[in-house]
Amino acid sequence: MEGMREVREAFARFWPLTRGDRGWLALIIACVIVSALAETASILLFAELTDHALQAGSLSAFWGPAGAWLAVAVLGAVVGYLGNSLAVRTAERFVLRLRAGVFRHVQDLPPHFFQRHRRGDLVERLTGDVEAIEQMVVSGAVGAVSALFSAIFYSAAALWLRWDLALVTFLLAPLFLVAARRFAGRIQRAAQDERTADGAITSVVEESLGNIVLTQAYNRRGAEEKRLDREARAWLRASVRGARASEMYEQFVEVVETLCVLTVIGLGAWEISQGRMSLGQLLAFAAFLGYLYPPIRDLGRLGLSLTAATAGAQRLQEILDTEPAVTDPTTPVGEWPVKGRVSFHHTSFRYPGAERDSLREVTFTAQPGEFVLVTGPSGAGKSTLTKLLTRFYDPSAGVICLDGVPLTDVTLEFLRENVALLPQETLVLHGTVRENIACGRPGATDEEIERAARDADAHEFVRHLPDGYGTLITPGTAVLSGGQLQRVAIARAMLRAAPVLVLDEPTTGLDALAARRVVQPLRRLVSGRTTVMITHDLTLAPDSDRILVVDGGRLVEQGTHEELLAHGGTYARLAGCPLPTETTLPLLLQSSP
Repeated sequence: MEGMREVREAFARFWPLTRGDRGWLALIIACVIVSALAETASILLFAELTDHALQAGSLSAFWGPAGAWLAVAVLGAVVGYLGNSLAVRTAERFVLRLRAGVFRHVQDLPPHFFQRHRRGDLVERLTGDVEAIEQMVVSGAVGAVSALFSAIFYSAAALWLRWDLALVTFLLAPLFLVAARRFAGRIQRAAQDERTADGAITSVVEESLGNIVLTQAYNRRGAEEKRLDREARAWLRASVRGARASEMYEQFVEVVETLCVLTVIGLGAWEISQGRMSLGQLLAFAAFLGYLYPPIRDLGRLGLSLTAATAGAQRLQEILDTEPAVTDPTTPVGEWPVKGRVSFHHTSFRYPGAERDSLREVTFTAQPGEFVLVTGPSGAGKSTLTKLLTRFYDPSAGVICLDGVPLTDVTLEFLRENVALLPQETLVLHGTVRENIACGRPGATDEEIERAARDADAHEFVRHLPDGYGTLITPGTAVLSGGQLQRVAIARAMLRAAPVLVLDEPTTGLDALAARRVVQPLRRLVSGRTTVMITHDLTLAPDSDRILVVDGGRLVEQGTHEELLAHGGTYARLAGCPLPTETTLPLLLQSSP
């Protein structure tokens, strides 16, 4: 009972997605009903042929029923083709709609959601679990209607032929449903374990391929193979358990069907010997039972399939029930030409599930066109500022404003059109260099893209690539170096031309030479824009208008480069311990024992 309750809840959750296709579903069901009637008529015509043509040896009695049988068969074939074709189209449209809806929802979820879920498992939910729900809602509904009407028509025809004999054989039919309920729990548990293991396998493969350099450099091939083997064995055990339960059900049903057919033949032989039944009637009756039990068996099997599909539905509902961290306001402030004044007012923030605040009572203002550099020890809460300013999260307390308007009062689309982010990780799309730059402002012309690349000091190396701006690059690409990829990202940000720019550790992962190559493009990028740069690298500190020092989630110092050095506090300690450069590294090596 618990399993069927979960099926009903999942069905009710996803059935609204069929809106727009319900007319087609009605036509599919009509085709199913006509096909079942055609099958019923075919069996009755077979009985007539047997009694009047075959048993009597009359050729003249053959043509009428034979012609009618052929016409019914053609009708059934045409209707069956139409119904099956429409069913496939409707099912795929449902999958398309469901996958798009889930994908749209996933893109609104906060960063911590993706940190808690393995990427491969999410991929499996958007593929295999979506297909399982389609089997429940569309294919399952059509299959149930088909089996139900077929069972009704074949039962009615059997009762019409010999109601007493039919009632005797119908007594065994509930055994199919009892068996289905008996095996449902076992199959559902196996399906849940199998889908979880599917996601784990996809995750291991995705993680291993994404970290292939680490795997090879640290001789982790054996360890990765063991990881995959462990998850694959879990999948194997779940798959075998599910297959065994399904096979036990199938074999039990086969025995029950055989028992029913033997009962019919035995009783029919006795009826023929008593002259109360013709051979054609017996054959037709046996045929009706032969056609009747598969739909009943299908109803039982359908129950098992629906129960198994709830495993996928539960996994998908976990995603859909996760609320986005931020949403658009009900009545947003109208759009305006943004000047770029950014202000934090007593802003505090704590990540979901965290024990303490990442930011506490932070207050500062960046005026239009001002370059504000934010630094501090690792884990001080600097990057949290970027997540709040681009509104991946809303503050737990306080308010953040753009031109004096709280960020929570404007739409996310408007905010992110006017606040450009250059994240710590250089993000690359699977596409050409031109497409990667152009995603900063869709619809940009080739001239605008090239101008942005020139300003980012990227045009020269792009021009010498095999296909220039048409060169294909992918995440983890070896076509471009880290510094070159960063300059492509800078060109993307330049093309966007947002009045507010947020830079999160723009030189992280670059060697000294590559870092120097991006300094000039960064200077051009921040010029004329309100810029908040989070960084440990203080190369651009003298160029900044103001420096904010964050420590322990609090804003502990602020001022110019010279003022903070003279103050002798946290910033002076950070600035007094520069990272080794190409000129200082040999001196350090010489002085080491």
